[in-house]
Amino acid sequence: MEWSIQEVARIAGTTSRTLRHYDERGILPPTRIGANGYRYYDQAALVQLQRVLLLRELGLSLPEIARILAREQSVAEALSAHLRLLRQERLRLKDQISAVEKTVQSLKDGRPLMAEEIFAGFDHTQYRQEVEERWGKQAYAASDRWWRQMGEEDREAWMGQLQELNSDWQAAAQDANVGADSERAQALAGRHIEWLKTVPGAPTGSADELAQYVRSLGEMYVADERFAANYGGRAGAEFVRDALVNYLAMNE
Repeated sequence: MEWSIQEVARIAGTTSRTLRHYDERGILPPTRIGANGYRYYDQAALVQLQRVLLLRELGLSLPEIARILAREQSVAEALSAHLRLLRQERLRLKDQISAVEKTVQSLKDGRPLMAEEIFAGFDHTQYRQEVEERWGKQAYAASDRWWRQMGEEDREAWMGQLQELNSDWQAAAQDANVGADSERAQALAGRHIEWLKTVPGAPTGSADELAQYVRSLGEMYVADERFAANYGGRAGAEFVRDALVNYLAMNE
């Protein structure tokens, strides 16, 4: 059996643009290209895509994934390795779920919270070094203090807003009829910038600082696969970056 690139994108929950990018990076070539120029994928290609998506979920960059795939000899062995990593991630998520359950129960019972318990499985400091290198220790300290002082409902609301924004970006990037300078993309860019302004410590004090900050973030979204994943991959991140740059140019 074979599936077209559009069918694979729909089944896998990704985009045709992302699949073409994977081909460009040498990690997921199509099984064949038809006379009409369409790309088609067979079962082996779908298994390869599963391996790529599993590794992306674990936070690996595309160059790292390419190196892993080049070393692997057996598909079954590779998937067994993925399975071990997924089980580790399941344990981490189990710890997070348990921590939140304990927090909810303690709040309902009026009991004091145990700091050692409520943060099990969490690590909001994982990007500390990167933030300090890019925008200074003061920026990290301000955002870290703000995060620690937020209540659970406020954190959930803030994260929900971010997830909704990322989801809307992905949907727009996947729509071939939506350009980075379109009304829809510009509305999202405006929402994105307003969301950035809610983070204490972010260099958004003046118009020049904000513009420089947004342009820097846009380039980081594209260059860093961890952030590009929020927008469906590099192609989606490029769409976000271009929309943000267009927004800045239109509103200077």
